[in-house]
Amino acid sequence: MQFRLSQAARAEGFRLHSHDRLDSTNSEALRLARSGETGPLWVTARHQEAGRGRRGNGWTSPEGNLAASLLMPVAGVAPDMVATLGFVAGVALVDAIRDARSPQGIAASATTIHLKWPNDVLVEGAKLAGILLEAESLPGGRRAVVVGFGVNVRAAPEGLPYPAAALSDFSAADAPMLLEFLSERFVEAVRIWNKGRGFPTIRQRWLERAAGVGAPVSVRMAEATLMGVFETIDEGGRLVILAPDGTRRTVTAGEVHFGSAATAV
Repeated sequence: MQFRLSQAARAEGFRLHSHDRLDSTNSEALRLARSGETGPLWVTARHQEAGRGRRGNGWTSPEGNLAASLLMPVAGVAPDMVATLGFVAGVALVDAIRDARSPQGIAASATTIHLKWPNDVLVEGAKLAGILLEAESLPGGRRAVVVGFGVNVRAAPEGLPYPAAALSDFSAADAPMLLEFLSERFVEAVRIWNKGRGFPTIRQRWLERAAGVGAPVSVRMAEATLMGVFETIDEGGRLVILAPDGTRRTVTAGEVHFGSAATAV
């Protein structure tokens, strides 16, 4: 399983460190940043032994699935725009997965692939991938920002509390092929993003790929559960919910449920 970047990514100065085994590709990228690496640098591993998701959750990554992280330079990016890189990553990943579709398994034309706020990719409503954005302040005023991608390519983990899917259900693409597509799509998306100045365009593209817009939604937060209709995301990427009383509420973090699941929470 030989990982590679697209020609466009290499031409833009993106590099690749590929490993047989790591604790976490995000952790390795952050270690490199602490040692002076600035990126843009992709880190991949065939075996990831301690992957992690949002809010401290673990991320299971069997061999054959994609575990990849991107250390991105963010010099010149306004602090409040750094988090919007997660939406750049989401747009790029959905487009890469769509590139990887094939007529095998589920018919490509019938395969619905969507983004779930804030950082998941769904296929036919089941979780296919997750994105984890991590940032760290470094000596000298530098900032390290790592975007981690976990994609169920060969197989979906079992025993999860939610439905999960694998790319192999509808595509013959393997993890190296998906990374090549992803590295190309990320170059396109990050160029549009333009250090945050182009986020309005990325926001629109994210919404065009989003699940549940205009549908009932509930968001379970630490202190309460908010219910209403998923209206949009705002200029900072926050979820905007139209509440039953007609007011609009913005959410920065929480566990999201759509449709019938939203009314059952």
